[in-house]
Amino acid sequence: MDKNIILEAKGIVREFEIGGGAVVRALNNVDVEIEKGTLTILRGRSGSGKTTLINILGALDKPTKGSVVFGGSDIVKLSEKKRDDIRRYKMAFVFQSVALISSMSAYENVEFGLRLAKFPPNERESRAKEALEQVGLGKRMHHRPGEMSGGEQQRVAIARAIAHRPEIVFADEPTAELDTATGLHVVKLFKELVSEQNMTIIMTTHDPSMIDIADKVYTLEDGEIVGQ
Repeated sequence: MDKNIILEAKGIVREFEIGGGAVVRALNNVDVEIEKGTLTILRGRSGSGKTTLINILGALDKPTKGSVVFGGSDIVKLSEKKRDDIRRYKMAFVFQSVALISSMSAYENVEFGLRLAKFPPNERESRAKEALEQVGLGKRMHHRPGEMSGGEQQRVAIARAIAHRPEIVFADEPTAELDTATGLHVVKLFKELVSEQNMTIIMTTHDPSMIDIADKVYTLEDGEIVGQ
């Protein structure tokens, strides 16, 4: 695999049983290459397979067939313990729902994520503050989610995701609950993290206004890549 490729998926097939012996093929022979330090978008309508694909790339799900090479290993073949370790320490996830703890400040939400990841106490404070500065919330870190806009809450969720300095960030429809202008700000933040921090980010969206910001776009339709 090319040294600039951080993650490579080949021949990904994902089938689901829906009862009565019937099988639905959500992904059909999908190939994806992700370069280090890039923003890649998986686009497609609802039901196109993009969320299924991002879950497989992020080791949240396993394909029926195919391989996903990350860090020199096919993570599909690893034990659940090793897959869990990869998700905890080398990957990060941002979802539609920010899932912030309402009684905690922005800083406390980010620091709590580091605590769950078992980072030592002497590192947690500096990393939490650094992550919030990176997303432009250094002056808002002591505010609670209820005192923030939707876009600011999503930025807290991004800070929580990047605080442990993951190798790759997965964002599944992170702008779906935001208006277009706020959503574009979030995607531009991703682009800044890529260009300034050399992060690797993969996100799904059905919003065509986001496409021009990406370094690479894979378009899915009925479980297959139809354009890139």
